Amino acid sequence: MWRKEARAGIRILSFGGAIGLMFLMLGCALPIYNQYWPLFVLFFYILSPIPYCIARRLVDDTDAMSNACKELAIFLTTGIVVSAFGLPIVFARANLIQWGACALVLTGNTVIFATILGFFLVFGSNDDFSWQQW
Repeated sequence: MWRKEARAGIRILSFGGAIGLMFLMLGCALPIYNQYWPLFVLFFYILSPIPYCIARRLVDDTDAMSNACKELAIFLTTGIVVSAFGLPIVFARANLIQWGACALVLTGNTVIFATILGFFLVFGSNDDFSWQQW
């Protein structure tokens, strides 16, 4: 059975994800903005944990030294996260969205990526409530 910390962690992560998506939706759907271009950052939310998850499956964690597979996964994840922050700025500079919508989307990005990081910190260990058993 799951421990009390894991249940609290799930609640906090769920709340963080909901708040982040709320900021993204506000940046798209408010009547003064009314442009749905920022929804393309959803692809980055889905893609960001994939390289690290693949690397964790392929790499043996007994090696204390860093290896190339994990370094490549961290590099790719960083590129995806930076792209997610850059896309709304490019949209705002191209006048596809307004700067207020860009600020809301960047706030949502910060919350969502902090939530994804929190997920890996809470469920990344090999305890009895590990994410690997899902």
